[in-house]
This record gives sequence, structure tokens and C-alpha cells, in this order.
Amino acid sequence: MGRDKSRRLSGSRDFRQRLVLATLTSTPITIKDIRAGEGGLRPHEMSLLHLIHKVSDQHVIDVNDTGTKVGYKPGVVVGGKDMEHDCGAHRGIGYFIEPLLLLGLFARSPLSIRLKGITNDTKDPSVDTFRMVTLHMLKHFGVPLEGLELKIESRGAPPRGGGEVLLRVPNINSTLKAVNWIDEGMVKRIRGVAFSTNVSAQIVTRIFYAARGLFNKFIPDVHIFTDHRASSSGGCGLSAGYGVSVVAETTTGCLISADATVSYPNVDEMSEQSEKPELMSPEDLGEQVASMLLEEVAQGGVVDSTHQGLLFMLCALCPPDVSKVRVGQLTLRAIESLRNIKEFLDVKFIIKPDPNSNTVTLKCVGAGVKNLARKIS
Repeated sequence: MGRDKSRRLSGSRDFRQRLVLATLTSTPITIKDIRAGEGGLRPHEMSLLHLIHKVSDQHVIDVNDTGTKVGYKPGVVVGGKDMEHDCGAHRGIGYFIEPLLLLGLFARSPLSIRLKGITNDTKDPSVDTFRMVTLHMLKHFGVPLEGLELKIESRGAPPRGGGEVLLRVPNINSTLKAVNWIDEGMVKRIRGVAFSTNVSAQIVTRIFYAARGLFNKFIPDVHIFTDHRASSSGGCGLSAGYGVSVVAETTTGCLISADATVSYPNVDEMSEQSEKPELMSPEDLGEQVASMLLEEVAQGGVVDSTHQGLLFMLCALCPPDVSKVRVGQLTLRAIESLRNIKEFLDVKFIIKPDPNSNTVTLKCVGAGVKNLARKIS
């Protein structure tokens, strides 16, 4: 009973996931040697600590002067409404949504927060992917879709952002629900959103036709909505850019996604001598994203590669029943997630590759994490 739960970790990898797991398991952690000699914590990591500070209570966060060591003693996730957070312009809003979803489910009260920054970029899943795919993934684990919402109020492309979204996450009564989710079915339709900010309205149409042209070779039911934002109509952010998020919906209700964004460099920071970089054309972007989605579908599995880590986290947080899921080839990030889950939750997955379909089936017994914050209130 008196076993010390605290963890001593090192390095900058999986910083976000380590903080989330530490919070959900009430495990104090110390992370040292965070980019020693390279400036320590990055601005987006400091921003994430500020965000955890906002949604929590009775916690302690201690960062040393060089930003190379963080001490974190988790408290209670309180949630709350009418909250705001500026995510900055170093990472997309998507970087912050995933931890908020997990923390919000185990909060004392439902979470409602306005996030400002970059809505679509090349590093993190777009806010469209979260809205169309990630939120729906939670319903498999017994999370009610009522009270779960992501509203895109304005778009923000890199480098300056200026986007704004409203995220609402319900808190669960006690625990998640274990899943047996192994049949991805066949693709029955493709949906998506092509967006543009501060550029010609014709760009979204060109993306749409290029992507649909490739999809229609395989499936007739394709609809990609267009979302053009210009300074005259508002909601367009501070930088120019365009992109597209697409989703394949299957006969068993699985949602497989892909997205990509093109952004213009900050003109103010470019010298007169430097050449204007050549940007990917809307046609090439449309075809690239269509190919990416077809590749994700070909990989097999009930989620796409970007959602593997979150899927395993949800399975591990479930009650002590068996959860069974099937995915395509495991990504490096997903493998790191499995290691972190073992470290904090002591949950081991049985991994069984299927050579016929090149997919992988994973089974685990959940750690039975309960929403104790709700009980406290």
C-alpha cells in the first residue's frame, strides 16, 4: 500500500501523453533533461502546462529556470465553462484538443473552452478531423454525443493563426465502456471539407474537383463541402492558406481520415532577396489527400494511423474487461503510446498480427480508471 507512485522520467518525447497519463492516474512525475543545451521546453509545451493549470485544481507545476526540468503533482481536473486558452502559433489547436478530450471526460464538471490559434497545419490533425472523426470515436466507448461538440468559429492558417474553436466535452458518470471493435467493413461514402482563408474563392473548388476525380474511380458517393473565408466576411484568421480534410465512412460505422494544409510564409519576415517558395497547387493537394485516404483505407483497421495512440489510451482506461481492437500497421507513435500505457497504467496489450490482411489485433484488460473528480463534488 505504501508504494511510491511517483515517476522519474527524462527527455522531451511524449511530453503531452506523459502529462495526461500522470493526471488521470494521479501520479506525480519529474521529467529531466528536456532538450538540455537546446533551450528546454518549447513554447507549445509551456502552453500545454498553462492549459492543464487552467482546467485543474490542487496541482503543483514546477519548471526550472532553463526549462529542462519539470515537476508535476497532479490535482483534480475540474473542467468548467466559458474558459479560454490561446494556443499560440507554434503548434496547431489539434495538439491541445486530444489531451483536453481525455482530461475532460474525467473532470468534475463538463468542459467548455474556447481555443485560439492555428486550426489547420501540417504537424497536427486538423480541427475538421477532430470534429468529423475523433469525437465520433468516443461514442464507441460509451461517451454520449450530446454535450460533445467542436465548433469552428474562424479559420487560422500558419504562420500567424488567428483561428478560433469552441470545444465542449461532457464528463462521464463513472467509467468508459470496454469495446470489441474489429470489423472495419467496406467504404460506403466519402465526405470532407475543403477550406481557404484570405485567398481566391476558386481554390476550394479546384481542390474539390481534384480530390473527387480520384475518389470517383472507386466510389460514386463523394461529397466535399467548401468553406471559403475572406477578410470581408470575417472568420478568416491572420494568414493565407488552404487545405482539405476527408473522411471515409464504412458500412460498420468506422471513420478513416486524412488531411493536409498549404500555408503561405509570413511576408513580413521574408527578405527582399529571398525567393518566394513554390506552394503545392490546389489540384496537387486534392490528389495528394485523396491518395493519402485511399492508402489509409488499404491499410485496414477500425481507425486510421493518426488515431491509433488515442484508441489504445481509451482501451487502457476502460473497466477491467477485455477490449479488442484491430488496426493497420502500427505507427511508431502508437508503439510509444503502448509503452507509456504500460508505464503509468500497468496495462499490457496482447498483439496478434494477421498476415492475411496485414492488420494487427490488440487485446487488453482495462485499468478501470474511474471519474473520481465527479464523486468528490
